[in-house]
Amino acid sequence: MPKLIIIDDEPNLRYSLKKSLETDSLEVVTAATAESGIAAVREHQPDAVILDVRLPDMSGLDAFSIIHDLDARVPVIIITAYSTTETAIDAMKRGAFEYLLKPVEFEKLLTTVQNAIDVSLMSRTPAQFGIDSDGDTSADQIVGRSQAMQEVYKLIGQVAPQDVNALILGESGTGKEMVARAIYQHSRRAERPFLAINCAALPENLLESELFGHERGSFTGADKRRIGKFEQVNGGTIFLDEIGDMTPATQAKVLRLLQDGSFERVGNNETIRVDVRIIAATNRNLLQMVKEGTFREDLYYRMSVFMIQLPPLRERPEDIPVLAEHFIHLLNRDMQKQIRSIAPDAMQRLKHYRWPGNVRELQSAMKHALVRNVGEVLTVSSLPDTCRDLQPDASEQHRSELDAENIRIFIHDLLSQEQPNVYHELHSEIDRILLPEVLNHAEGNQAHASELLGIARSTLRTKITDLGLTFEKRLKADSDSR
Repeated sequence: MPKLIIIDDEPNLRYSLKKSLETDSLEVVTAATAESGIAAVREHQPDAVILDVRLPDMSGLDAFSIIHDLDARVPVIIITAYSTTETAIDAMKRGAFEYLLKPVEFEKLLTTVQNAIDVSLMSRTPAQFGIDSDGDTSADQIVGRSQAMQEVYKLIGQVAPQDVNALILGESGTGKEMVARAIYQHSRRAERPFLAINCAALPENLLESELFGHERGSFTGADKRRIGKFEQVNGGTIFLDEIGDMTPATQAKVLRLLQDGSFERVGNNETIRVDVRIIAATNRNLLQMVKEGTFREDLYYRMSVFMIQLPPLRERPEDIPVLAEHFIHLLNRDMQKQIRSIAPDAMQRLKHYRWPGNVRELQSAMKHALVRNVGEVLTVSSLPDTCRDLQPDASEQHRSELDAENIRIFIHDLLSQEQPNVYHELHSEIDRILLPEVLNHAEGNQAHASELLGIARSTLRTKITDLGLTFEKRLKADSDSR
């Protein structure tokens, strides 16, 4: 019978996962600490492991390294309520099967566990149980907690340790160079040089010379020999931004370098050999350029061994508050400011703006705002005109005014009756309206509903019980039938 080990320090979560996942065809073992979980792995030789990142006695990632040494074929599903760029990338870099954020939707977790066990059973060979090993971590500057960015972190973690070329796709300002640097920092070449070249920033006649070097007198203005970037970064990693702007001649030389690691400087027939990992990026449609004959098809397929698509900021609006606060923190230090928070109406403007310039534009907007702002709270008046002048549509504004007026009437009624616990009564009334709407939207799935509400599932159940909401029995029946 397949075995699953759950390592998490939350007793309620361990209990609920065991009750939900254990069946006649799956045995579930639980552990509250990394040490007891590792001991359980040694004893039971499981087919899959669910592992929390934060444990009382050891980092979950360090525990993962030990489990991986005990049996590298055991799929480990990392779960955490405290996601960071570093942990997401590091988990996938170390070989985690999946990386999920709490509260985890049960159906998604169940599918992930089933897939992990299927993979384990297909690849199972006798395991050699060995000794502990230490892991290491490193920090990156990419910021974002959205699901779209979690997928990006996973891809970075997967490709970084593999010495293959990578192609990063995304609109201008989405952070392609940051992703390239993260790949480099987590690669086996992290101790070797890294250089970034913007192919669109150099004139066509100079890009080839910049990349491959030239001899003295090879063209007008070449008054001395120049060593190109590929030679300078030998053994390391080069990032070619806006690769779609390369001339056909430069494309041909890059293709040859990818094929056999060789090239000649401009004005010299001597062949030079280098060992360089290439990470490229573009905001253009390279496949369309291939069809139009402006980008080499063979170079495209050489470069697109592994592709990472960066989402534009407008497709991950939940990251805007996190990014804005991140930039304010950095700019406070650089500009000797003391901005403590962002006013709610200012944050609404930031979240509703489309950000055609993506993260780079948001960073510039925050710098503009800090220059203009007076006081510790960043206000609407300090924002750039482009996002400051945004107004909600009339129906939305009218609805907001009606909702606010209804709340005021309710509060006045409570106060006129000298009702105690006004704060509690108001929130209870909101819960009576809010919870049915959210649960109906989630089709009775309490895990999904608690995720939408941003509260623990146990808290949701307590609220349902305390308020005596009548749909509890129907949800329970739905859950039982599922």
